[in-house]
Amino acid sequence: MGKRTEGILSIGKKNMSKNFKEMAKKALEEAKKRKKLKSVEKAPKEINGPAGPEPTRYGDWEKKGIVSDF
Repeated sequence: MGKRTEGILSIGKKNMSKNFKEMAKKALEEAKKRKKLKSVEKAPKEINGPAGPEPTRYGDWEKKGIVSDF
């Protein structure tokens, strides 16, 4: 039997590639919009929060040198 170079599979791959490129472009545009909106939003000011660096920055709660896992 010979190889089938043109047929349903090759046509399907071309269409799939075109659709994939369009979907990827659309996803990138949506991601840019979300990123732009996120950068505009600011976190509310914290009241009575810890001074200095975030105490949970390493995945543990640290206060006055004492660490506890949670």
